[in-house]
Amino acid sequence: MSRTAASGSEQVPLWSPSAAWREQTEMARFMAWAEERRGEPFADYDGLWRWSVADLETFWAAIWDYFGVRASAPYERVLAERRMPGARWFEGAQLNYAENLLLGGRAARDPSALAVLHVSELRELDQLSWGELAAQVAAAAAGLRSLGVERGDRVVAYMPNIPETLIAFLATASIGAIWSSAAPEFGARSVIDRFAQIEPKVLLAVDGYRHGGKDFDRRAVVEGILAELPTVQSTVTLPYLYASSSPGASSTGPRAVSWRELLERGESAQLQFEQVPFEHPLWVLYSSGTTGLPKAIVHGHGGILVEQLKKSLHLDLRSGDRMFWFTTTGWMMWNFLIGCLLADAAVVLYDGSPAHPDLGVLFRLAEQARMTGMGVSAGLLASAQKAGVEPRRERDLSALRGIGSTGSPLAPESFRWVYEHVDPEVWLYSTSGGTDVCTAFVGGCPLLPVYEGELQCRALGCAVESWDEQGRSLVDEVGELVVTEPMPSMPLFFWGDRAGEDGIGERLRESYFSMYPGTWRHGDWIRITARGGAFIYGRSDSTINRQGVRMGTSEIYRAAARVEEVLDALVVDVPGSAGLEGSLQMLLFVVLAPGTELDEDLRKRIRTRIREDCSPRHVPNEVMQIDEVPRTLSGKVLEVPVKRILMGVDPREAASTDSLANPRALDYFVELASSRRAKAEDTARA
Repeated sequence: MSRTAASGSEQVPLWSPSAAWREQTEMARFMAWAEERRGEPFADYDGLWRWSVADLETFWAAIWDYFGVRASAPYERVLAERRMPGARWFEGAQLNYAENLLLGGRAARDPSALAVLHVSELRELDQLSWGELAAQVAAAAAGLRSLGVERGDRVVAYMPNIPETLIAFLATASIGAIWSSAAPEFGARSVIDRFAQIEPKVLLAVDGYRHGGKDFDRRAVVEGILAELPTVQSTVTLPYLYASSSPGASSTGPRAVSWRELLERGESAQLQFEQVPFEHPLWVLYSSGTTGLPKAIVHGHGGILVEQLKKSLHLDLRSGDRMFWFTTTGWMMWNFLIGCLLADAAVVLYDGSPAHPDLGVLFRLAEQARMTGMGVSAGLLASAQKAGVEPRRERDLSALRGIGSTGSPLAPESFRWVYEHVDPEVWLYSTSGGTDVCTAFVGGCPLLPVYEGELQCRALGCAVESWDEQGRSLVDEVGELVVTEPMPSMPLFFWGDRAGEDGIGERLRESYFSMYPGTWRHGDWIRITARGGAFIYGRSDSTINRQGVRMGTSEIYRAAARVEEVLDALVVDVPGSAGLEGSLQMLLFVVLAPGTELDEDLRKRIRTRIREDCSPRHVPNEVMQIDEVPRTLSGKVLEVPVKRILMGVDPREAASTDSLANPRALDYFVELASSRRAKAEDTARA
């Protein structure tokens, strides 16, 4: 492997895989296997990708066979209908996601091998073997059956990222019941808005949690949730915050049993796996819910299984690896992380703040857990850089092969920081996808070089393109991220969605297929490079429009972040200087380093940096200081809700505060909207 710096205007890789590295990757092994099966070699990864999206049936059949999917009944055809929406995959197959995860595909699990490492602000680092994990799943499944849980029932969890949550999920899936989870930092209304849609039979909950060194008692919140979930027949409570001082304190709700009692009910049980059709619902995920009732997105056992098996190639997951991604149970990355177990790799679970006691905590965990793969948010890498964290000097990260980033575009500065201050030989990859498909459309490939700021490739089986408004494919131009061919992990349906005459839900069709009928529009701006990589420019529905030129927000954020005093930023455009009529005005809000005030000199430096890094069109009309950027619980910036508030929309309609990590951050914008409106009215009267 080698790392080189940019030389003049010529862009060269920050990192390139050596021949020895390439040969050891799972992607190379799969490519060689597919070449032998196909009878013809692929020129490179791009050739493999083009085959995967042109010959969908052969490609997905190859994934099935290569990984040795366990199925009690074979499929009759890979793709019965090649259309969107409404594609039907692997019809006739009978299988179970949990069976494939716990028992393995092409190779059986070693019961003594490591499956789970886990740690939290309340617990020391500990582990579970495959045998221990399987035994506890069998016990939990028997316990859930004793509570009346059957195939198709919904089991929901108000639980953090701890092994009990993983065990409960696998137990639910093994029964053929349907799983859904929310992180305990979610407020009651946010949880009710999600869970009430699917009418759960069982709720699992903790009594509280610790985050950033502070304790949060959730017992009253759980009672409030149960009061509005009348379908819940049983509650399983886990003493977590009060585990040592008051072990029975969290038992509440109808037919309440403790987690220990649930496992004791199935203490001698053996693993059983309900065989279900390929498209039988596995779990329900939710859209962010910042501007309305969250969409309840249903994914299937088989679609998620084959997608996650394929994704292990992009993560270069190998038997015995230790994979980590910082996430909560309310974000699709938790479901994504759990899927890493399919590769016979161990997963590392962490419940706590990524910044407590300081921004080096996850790098200390990487050293302690001997992570081979580490996934974090782009924001965390940027924060660690600004905080002066020095993992390369302070930590032994010799086991670490790859670092992944998601949640928002990874700035070029963060790419450079990783290679200068973390590890010059590590494989760094940025990914972008969505809850809607529970995977990445574009991301990493261990066979390809890493270029500054660029996502390495389009994922196998993902026919991703950049389209203009007329549906023309673009190269090296920014357009709408579209997917032109179906994927197995696309939503089966939205729970409660009214179906049209063709059986397709109206809300699902409107969400993805209204702009380009028959083609999935995801709602992101993307640029596909000539070499097959990609740049993501933020959400296309939060686009900035300057004199008819549309631009994504991520370029502005990257430029602003290069100003040393700027820690975070949010940008929107609103009509008129008073937020009412007139031309669009771009407003940039910045969070500054402690002790820093936004004076005219700093405003000028921010504007100059944006002008030089982007263009004069990108320069904001106003720059204002705020205490914090409002974000969802999964870390997304609330550009659209803030824009709606500044345009006069009632804040209660603009954003659901229970879905926010920091709802008080909206107060500033509510007050600003009021003052701007008052100013406009005074101007009108004058």
